[in-house]
This record gives sequence, C-alpha cells and structure tokens, in this order.
Amino acid sequence: MRDDEAGDPSLASLGLLFLRIGCTSFGGHMALVSALQDAVVRKQRWLADQDVLDGVTLASILPGPVAINTVAYVGYRLRGAAGAFACVCGALLPAFVFMVALAGLYFRWGQLAQTGRIFMGIMPAVAAIVLAAAWRMCRAAVRGRREAVVAAGAAVLLLTCPGALVTLAIVAAAALVGRLWFHAGDAGAAAPSAAPPATRGHAGVLLATPVVLLPLLGGPATVLVKLCGVFAGLSLLMFGGGYVSIPVLQHAVVDTHGWVTAREFADAMALTQLTPGPVLIGAAFIGLKVGGVAGAFAATVGIFAPTAVLMVGCAHRLRRWHAAPALQPALRGVRAAGAGMVIAAAVTIGRMAAPVWLSPLLFGLALLLMLRWRVEALWVVPLCGALGYFLL
Repeated sequence: MRDDEAGDPSLASLGLLFLRIGCTSFGGHMALVSALQDAVVRKQRWLADQDVLDGVTLASILPGPVAINTVAYVGYRLRGAAGAFACVCGALLPAFVFMVALAGLYFRWGQLAQTGRIFMGIMPAVAAIVLAAAWRMCRAAVRGRREAVVAAGAAVLLLTCPGALVTLAIVAAAALVGRLWFHAGDAGAAAPSAAPPATRGHAGVLLATPVVLLPLLGGPATVLVKLCGVFAGLSLLMFGGGYVSIPVLQHAVVDTHGWVTAREFADAMALTQLTPGPVLIGAAFIGLKVGGVAGAFAATVGIFAPTAVLMVGCAHRLRRWHAAPALQPALRGVRAAGAGMVIAAAVTIGRMAAPVWLSPLLFGLALLLMLRWRVEALWVVPLCGALGYFLL
C-alpha cells in the first residue's frame, strides 16, 4: 500500500533514486528488481511487496526485459506516465554509458590477439550465466512432465527456426496448450492489489520523447530511423526476457541486416555482463557500430521504449486479467515455454564459444560458481576472461 502520509515522490527524486539503483544493479534482471524492492518498499515505503510482485508478474507476461518493464510499472504506480519515464531513464542511463564506453574500447582494441583471448574466456562464462538463469526458471515454471514437454518443444523450435515470428508463435502455442492441458485450480494467483492511480499525462507522448531528440544527436537520419524502427519491432516480439531474446536478436542483426558479425554479436553479449543493466543493452553496442553514439541512442530507445509504453498502457487492465482463474492455465504454459527458450539462448551462446580445450572447463567453473556458491556474474565474467588471457 502507498505511504500516503509521506506524499508522492517528486519526479526528480524518482529519477535520482533509479539512477543510483541502475549504477549498482550488476548480475542480471533479478539484481535490479531486488534493489528496486529494497529501495521502494523497505526504505522509502512508497509501495508494498505485493505491488512490486504484481509488476514482476505483468512484466513476465509482456514482451521486453522484465526488469525495465517492472521499473516502468513502479514509476507508473507512483507518479503515472511521467514517473515511468523518469524511472526508466534513470535505471537505463548507467548501463547505456557503460555499454557505449566498453563498445568504443572494443571497436578500437577488440581485434587484438590479447583481447581475443580475453573474450575466448568470457564466452563460456556467458553461456553458463544464461544456463544458470534457465535452471532457476525451470525450477519455478516446470513442475511436471507436461511443463517439461512444453519447455523442451519451445527450446527445440527456437534452435531449429530462430526468428521473431517463431518466438511469437511459440508463446501463442504455449498459451493454447496450457489452456487445454492445465486446470485453473492448479496455478493459484494472488489477489490483485489496489488499482494504480490515473495516468498523469499521456504515456505514449512521454515515453516516446527521446525519439524526437534523435536528429539533434547527429548522424544520418535514415540510419537512425531504421535502427530505432528495427529494434522497436523486435522489442514487441521478445517474450520471456532478455536471455530468451538472444537468438531472435542475433538472427535480426547478424543474418538479416548484417550490422555485426556473429563474433561481434557474441562479444556484445559478453560485454553486457560487465554493465549494470539488462542484456538487451547490447543494442547500444550494435547501434554504435552502425551509427555512432546517435545510433547507440536510437537502438536503445527502440529496444526499450515500446515495451515500457505497453507496460504503462496495459497495467491497470492486465492486472485484473491476471487475477482471472481462466487465464492461469495459459500463463502456466507460457512460463514453461519461457524456460525452454532461455535454454535455447544458452545453447546459442555456447555455440559461439571457441572450440578449445579451456572452453568446457571455464563453462563448468562458471556454472559451479553461480549455482553452488551463488557468485555474482559481475565476478565470474572477469575471472573467466583473465583465465582465458593467461591460459590460451
């Protein structure tokens, strides 16, 4: 429940709070969500735990990155569309700056033999990070043989026929299968919390404002528009979070448009593990190569803004739909398919690892560190990179 006695937080305080959260949220989307919950619920007492949980649930259903969608939801609950805009910008700015800086260094020095050895060590670690995420998701979403069948089918389909349309078809099929196979009483839903406040301002106008600034950043307008448009279209087809989207993103930027090579795409995914943000911030890496800093900005706006707009626009209605018993079996199927698609993402990244003796050893080490000793990805990735540099 909102802490009404404390009053609504200002937009400036929201932006600064999420800027601090964004600077420290290394280790994947759950790290950001955990920091968000600690700040908004425990310290500031602006929302209750159930409110944040509602946001995570809705973000898991909608396309796009779970963490940023959750940030948009929390900002909307606190200050309407303007709050969502302030929170998303604050949370993404550190990751964007990190990625642009790392990508700039990569394009200057990335082709050196020494740097190549570092990335040969990092790639098995990234595959292990994705597989660890898949394992956690499977433990939560796959509770029987039927869920296992849905998850396995989703993984096989995405590995066999990668693409955005295939991903959308998998989600639709999983919802239909879940509706037919599972019973509403098997997946109880928490009661929805109070309805969010009325939107202060138009969500689409506020969250689309950065697009208007694109021409001011320089660079060919047609390139910027194409980058923003392609990534915007991809974002609306990326169900299941960032890791699930890796095969779809690779198919679009490597196979379809040829903006980066397969090696550069793999290195971009590795660099995302060194930034305090979602894996889809790798879009800034691709945009930087195609259109400079303006291209990085255009790609980042394209990959994050549409799903944030969708989250704000559908929050009130979807929260009521989520509580409907008839929808629970379909959601159960979608969650199982999401787990399978994350497994497919892990396999896709694993294929990019160098075929050398050290790769499986680093993969096993990284997986053990994260699953057995719960070491954060922030430490696993540099460790494996250093081992690759000195042992290869």
